[in-house]
Amino acid sequence: MIDTTLQMVTFQLGVENYGINIMDVKEIYSVQEVRDIPNAPPYVEGIFNLRGDIIPVINLHKRFHINKAILTEDEAMLSGFIIINLDGMQLGVIIDKVLRVVSVNMGQIQPPPQMITGIGSEYIQGVIHQDDGYLIILDIRRLFDPEELQNISNVNP
Repeated sequence: MIDTTLQMVTFQLGVENYGINIMDVKEIYSVQEVRDIPNAPPYVEGIFNLRGDIIPVINLHKRFHINKAILTEDEAMLSGFIIINLDGMQLGVIIDKVLRVVSVNMGQIQPPPQMITGIGSEYIQGVIHQDDGYLIILDIRRLFDPEELQNISNVNP
């Protein structure tokens, strides 16, 4: 029998909850100092050093014009980066708050509506209805096109 469940790392970005396939997540990291990169696209927050690896940091708030979530002091402790491994390249994606890892049945995933707050449907793999709203599943391979990734990785601090 084929396993039809996915493990998703879920997080908050603005007022929405998003999920990324756990197989694409290297680790979750608390907020670190990020160095600016001159002449980088506006949504590239900068770079940071993760145990000797230089990781570009992407700000989806800026990329998709999403307002930051308003968090309590306790919730702010759950802010940081999700380090994703995208076909051999590591990227840090700024999140407002990490939520939890959830198991998702593939049959629950519905096609995305044409427009969800901020992020266009072309970047969304699907949507799952939950008790407290819905979970938007991001397609990280569509969020960053290969040429764009190459440009980011070629930027020198």
